[in-house]
Amino acid sequence: MRSKILSLSKNEDFKALIKGKKINNKYLTIFFKKLSDKSNKKLNCSIVAKRKIGNAIFRNRAKRRVKNIMHQTLKNINLNYSYLLIAKKSINVDKFEEIKKTLFSDFKKIK
Repeated sequence: MRSKILSLSKNEDFKALIKGKKINNKYLTIFFKKLSDKSNKKLNCSIVAKRKIGNAIFRNRAKRRVKNIMHQTLKNINLNYSYLLIAKKSINVDKFEEIKKTLFSDFKKIK
């Protein structure tokens, strides 16, 4: 059974993450920061797809792809941080394996 990815819910958490560090790539912008009130045993991550990406079908597809990759990289992700992932338009165009490889390398930088 997969580990659960907890989504951020409070507006203060989102604001704090945006003030933290960030990594940009072709597919996503990753904001990350240590939040004091979060559990270190579960992944605290929110995935956002803006309306620029397209209609609801494309936005949901982008979020599904990122969630799938996050479940696969769960072993390699530093659970001390909370993450905010903002999808870009190119995430729906390129192949899944290319996106996965890029995200793996970005999460290795965060460690």
